[in-house]
Amino acid sequence: MHIALFGTSADPPTLAHQQILVWLSYHYDQVAVWASDNPFKSHQTPLQHRTNMLQLLIDEIDPPRQTIQLHPELSSPRALITVERARDRWPDAELTYIIGSDLVAQLPRWYCVEELLQQVKLLVVPRPGYVLDDADLGELRELGATVAIADFTGLPVSSSAYRGDKDPDLITPPVQAYIHHQHLYECQDDAPKSLMPSGH
Repeated sequence: MHIALFGTSADPPTLAHQQILVWLSYHYDQVAVWASDNPFKSHQTPLQHRTNMLQLLIDEIDPPRQTIQLHPELSSPRALITVERARDRWPDAELTYIIGSDLVAQLPRWYCVEELLQQVKLLVVPRPGYVLDDADLGELRELGATVAIADFTGLPVSSSAYRGDKDPDLITPPVQAYIHHQHLYECQDDAPKSLMPSGH
């Protein structure tokens, strides 16, 4: 069995993440998804909120892809810990760790990266605005990585763009509703009047 491991610190998860999940579901027997804390980032929305939004994102996929499953128990700030948990759960599977092209240059600084790269294959998903550098890919291979590049480029949509512009077109309606309900990203001040109680 071939399993894609797709962890994301997406804050919030966007249509681009949903599109990647769908693409992965056609190329792997199973897609294991989780929200994670990125040790290179600060001021992240609490993990439980990001996990809930990821579930909403998965539930919204139409037609449903049964091979995409949320696995919050895999979540760890350290990818190696996540992979060890995945290996315990699926001891006979071939595991492929999915990263965006924006993380390629950062990956050599990850915790115990050589040990990590011995346990998984890597699939890099190109992201608009992040050109893949041959030198960066070469460095990963020198560390022992088996690297493939997806023949697919994600949407030009990012979580940071949503946090900056609050553009609802970047996320799915259920995620947008969750954000308003939980008052995330200070959106209560920007809520459409139709969401406001009458008389306010």
